[in-house]
Amino acid sequence: MNEKHHVVNNGGGFGGLYAAKALKHAPVKITLLDRHNYHLFQPLLYQVATGFLSPADVASPLRTELNKQKNVQVIKAEVMDFDVESHKVILKDEKIAYDTLILAAGASHSYFGHSEWGEFAPGLKSIIDALDFQRRIFLAFENAERTAEVDSRQMWLTFVIVGGGPTGVEVAGALGETVQHTICKDYRSIDPARVRILLLEAGDRLLPAYPPGLSLKSARALEKLGVTVRTGNLVTKVERDAVEVRIGEKLENIAAGTILWAAGVLASPLGHKLKDQTHTELDKAGRLIVEPDLTLPGHPEIFVIGDLANFSHQTGKPLPGLVQPAMQEGAYAAHLIQQRLEGGTLPAFHYHDKGMLATIGRTSAIADLGTIKFAGFFAKLIWIFVHLWYITIFENKTLVFMQWAWNFLTMSQRARIIIGTTALPSSSLPLGPQSTTSNLEEVGRVSYPTS
Repeated sequence: MNEKHHVVNNGGGFGGLYAAKALKHAPVKITLLDRHNYHLFQPLLYQVATGFLSPADVASPLRTELNKQKNVQVIKAEVMDFDVESHKVILKDEKIAYDTLILAAGASHSYFGHSEWGEFAPGLKSIIDALDFQRRIFLAFENAERTAEVDSRQMWLTFVIVGGGPTGVEVAGALGETVQHTICKDYRSIDPARVRILLLEAGDRLLPAYPPGLSLKSARALEKLGVTVRTGNLVTKVERDAVEVRIGEKLENIAAGTILWAAGVLASPLGHKLKDQTHTELDKAGRLIVEPDLTLPGHPEIFVIGDLANFSHQTGKPLPGLVQPAMQEGAYAAHLIQQRLEGGTLPAFHYHDKGMLATIGRTSAIADLGTIKFAGFFAKLIWIFVHLWYITIFENKTLVFMQWAWNFLTMSQRARIIIGTTALPSSSLPLGPQSTTSNLEEVGRVSYPTS
């Protein structure tokens, strides 16, 4: 009896997970590889970073996601390389042969050639990153609470967020609400009016992927939450306690105790591994330029989807690194595999844009639904419904909804737990005579991104 067609699926994000689920009834054997044993609902990661949700609220075990799908085996492992000629994926300790490969390896932060900035300005792509954000934010408030020196306290109360895309806007809004509704109640020595939240964007407006009118409304909503929006501010240097920006021909140094990075995306380095073996072009963000059917040129057995794929055949521009493109690409790859096994094929992939949503604080959001564009509380209700809909595990849907309802009614953030006590990179700021440092606790040391 012939063995089933073997599909190796690298990545348990939205693209990889939806590809695996779409192959549920196909006569294939699927091996799903991921460095983590969970699927991360990344659109809500900023709420973990700002203490509104716990990590378990936005992550679900991959084996739970797929436990009823008998043709899938989940393996926690990291892909190191590929042997394209012999159709093998290379792990640290073994090689796995494939008939079809689906590469959905995602992306990391880009510091535009300055990886050293990552030590002082972490990005937000993983649960570890979110906990690092949270630790930095609330340690800054703890440090401000205990220091009596005015300049030092002001430094700790200054937060700089680099990048005016959806992540930057959502982090800034959540941080603004933290100051308005939590800091004023829980801290005795901090004047909320002294907290500065600066959102820096190099372009001429926030959320450049959205219409200008919605960008303006998002900026006004952030200002109501105490966020200072500064467009036309290009970051040229990040140091321990400061950010240098260029505004036209002028350079300005902004002193800050906490710097958070939300600008720039760099595709997985696995793209370079395939480039060398398949001679596929990479774009400036490290994405592989795929064929209209999401495969690599000359290699119909290799699909590349999600943040690692540059699909420009539809509009001339790459699809955005959002959930919807990844899900649709994953489903398309799965359906094409099934058609091939039956001797057929499919037309080229076509992305159906269902619109974009971004939230700004507790009661406001913006919605670009194609011909309909609006902002406010109704947009927030749609944002809530859409995010709950796409959370795949019912238990997580319930937990997130209940937590949101409780946070809305009580104006509280129960998840603001500081993990570990290691001093922040900006530890040059004085804390007082009783300042101490130690390693992170058993949960593991935070590792700062290097690329």
